[in-house]
Amino acid sequence: MKLLIRIFITALLVMAIAYIMKGVVVDEFTTALTVAIVLALLNFFVKPILVLFTLPVTFFTLGLFLLVINAVIILLCDHFVDGFSVNSFWTAMLFSIILSLSQSLVYQITGEAK
Repeated sequence: MKLLIRIFITALLVMAIAYIMKGVVVDEFTTALTVAIVLALLNFFVKPILVLFTLPVTFFTLGLFLLVINAVIILLCDHFVDGFSVNSFWTAMLFSIILSLSQSLVYQITGEAK
């Protein structure tokens, strides 16, 4: 049940951020739900592999390269989900930062922290 609540919260945040940002487009709420599910799957399966392969770069940049990995995950989600589009890499990076910060804030407020 906790996973479904997290996916629903992420979908709401994706809709809100897409409404605020100019370079991100989400067609409807079901698309935002699909984005939340695909992001969860990409973060679970693909992100650890990317982190492992880019470990030296991440080490030398003191972890800042993880922002690039998050942007790549957003761009992969853009590729897989119809009705969700992100204009550029920098828009994807800003979107991922805002999404991560807002998720952390909402989870702290609702008591859903990891």
